Amino acid sequence: MSAAFFDPQPLQDALHTAGVQADHIGSLWNLTLGLCTLVFVLVLGACLFALWRAPRAEAGTAPDLRSLTQPERRTWRTIKWATAAATVGLVALLVGDVLTSRALARMPLRDAVNIELVGHMWWWEARYRDPDPAREFSTANELHIPVGRPVVVTLRSEDVIHSLWIPNLQGKKDLIPGRTATLRLRADRAGSYRGQCAEFCGLEHAMMALLVEAEPNERYEAWAAGQRQPAAAPADALAQRGREVFLSRSCARCHTIAGTAANARLGPDLSHLASRRTIAAGMFPNNRGHLGGWIADPQSLKPGVNMPANKLPPDDLQALLAYLETLK
Repeated sequence: MSAAFFDPQPLQDALHTAGVQADHIGSLWNLTLGLCTLVFVLVLGACLFALWRAPRAEAGTAPDLRSLTQPERRTWRTIKWATAAATVGLVALLVGDVLTSRALARMPLRDAVNIELVGHMWWWEARYRDPDPAREFSTANELHIPVGRPVVVTLRSEDVIHSLWIPNLQGKKDLIPGRTATLRLRADRAGSYRGQCAEFCGLEHAMMALLVEAEPNERYEAWAAGQRQPAAAPADALAQRGREVFLSRSCARCHTIAGTAANARLGPDLSHLASRRTIAAGMFPNNRGHLGGWIADPQSLKPGVNMPANKLPPDDLQALLAYLETLK
């Protein structure tokens, strides 16, 4: 399990916000924390004061029943002040919640990037939408977004209830089968941010991460232009043989590689697999060792995953890995 949280996997940290939506949520969190801390201190102080002024007695002292005939003075006044203070605190939280909800819904969407994010057990499929269908493309388990531009993420699920949470950028939003939901976010600072499925969705729920790369607009556009291109044909003989292995074996029954005959949709689109930092929904670094282990025995790395083991002859496996490494 320790290999699943390798360096430099970014940390999920809701206290270090990187976008305007997360800032609004962070402000509400600070207000809630401040009020709850104040209430805790007041209640604790009242308990300590009551203990301090309580009458002392020995083990054989008769019970003090004076409170039955001489009730505590100022009791009702204290209760009224406590009730009023609690009401003011709750109203402040309610107002803060309403203002935060309105602020989250009012983010300008001019020149927005539209992404359809589909949850599967246990990986993410990202479809970058465009008014021109020829400019659309798909990727998996990794989002690239431009800094300073709004991003509208339409959420769907193909199987069970998932929940998207990218704490540095936005709050949680559920993905419910048969329904669509929308999440709006904007990254105001470049960086790598880790998202996670936040709703228990089965055996590998905890290993369903999403890497978000926020980068300057020019760099994002260059990345998107590369993703729209079909996979380059392999140049050397080993990679060419690897492509034949991919197309002739079971790989092509589940995956797509643009520019080849493989166009199945059961598994992630692999057209630009080598350009991704991770495999298995953000769990392992994308290098030859982990990729080879994943192909040969994915159950040992991520038990319960739908991908079957592929017992390829060593030469075929090396050729296949050489081909997959060309998919940049």
